[in-house]
Amino acid sequence: MTQPENPEFLKIDGTQVKTSDFIEEFQSLITECNNLKEENRKAIKRHRRETSLKPYQAEIIKLQQYLEQTKTRMIILFEGRDAAGKGGTIRRVTRYMNEKHYRVVALGKPTETQKSQWFFQKYIAQFPRGGEVVLFDRSWYNRAIVERVFDFCSDDEYYNFMMGVSGFERDLIRHGTLLVKLYFSVTQEEQARRFERRKTDPLRQWKLSEVDLQAQDRWDDFTNQKYEMLRKTNTTHAPWVIIRSNDKHQARLNAMKVILNAVPYERSDPDLDFVPDHDVVVSGSRELELMEAQRLRSGKFVG
Repeated sequence: MTQPENPEFLKIDGTQVKTSDFIEEFQSLITECNNLKEENRKAIKRHRRETSLKPYQAEIIKLQQYLEQTKTRMIILFEGRDAAGKGGTIRRVTRYMNEKHYRVVALGKPTETQKSQWFFQKYIAQFPRGGEVVLFDRSWYNRAIVERVFDFCSDDEYYNFMMGVSGFERDLIRHGTLLVKLYFSVTQEEQARRFERRKTDPLRQWKLSEVDLQAQDRWDDFTNQKYEMLRKTNTTHAPWVIIRSNDKHQARLNAMKVILNAVPYERSDPDLDFVPDHDVVVSGSRELELMEAQRLRSGKFVG
């Protein structure tokens, strides 16, 4: 007797199995196999990216040794929009550093005592000693953007800050502190995608704050304040460096290059490429030019 072309049941290892169940399980296995292949591909890609950072992380150790030997103080500011990749970059920069000689500072809301003090006082309390690096995950520039956008400071407090900050930084540098100011710039679309991931990923939900939830709605306000900050605080003695951070890996790599180029240490690997990618790293002056061109073309700043 001939087998029907599309039998309702199949016999597998002596067991009768419904054809539709067999096909469903087979398709499920194919999907699982493809998912595993995709996960492996992503894992390999992540591994290669992390490995490519290691030569620069080794140079950062060398940089740190130079600071320790010369008792030089260094401050690195990590500013930028929410979800722009500041925290991930800080983690890569510090991954292999000597933890005795660096600190990451992320200050919370000011206390009542701090509110009564000179604005810079709480930051100065965190400044490095000789031979130490302090990385500020957001800094005194909170007043220039976040506090201004959300009315967390008065007009007088804002204008006093903008009038005094450049002199404050000039004094800091004049007394021997190395200051690097990084601003991480992400597009509105990419920020929205990262926020959505934070909402759905239980390992990232802690990153989502009330301010984050309003960041998209207040996008133009943040952009306008970014422009004002750059226009008034991008100085020859303390220039801003803009890091395009839609590609997190390239942002991390190029931020490391900027940091390494800021210190006159003796490089351990002179053949390593220390030149920042001009598509990722933009000077504060160039960013101002680009923003002004955007405003002429479209009537407003884009980002």
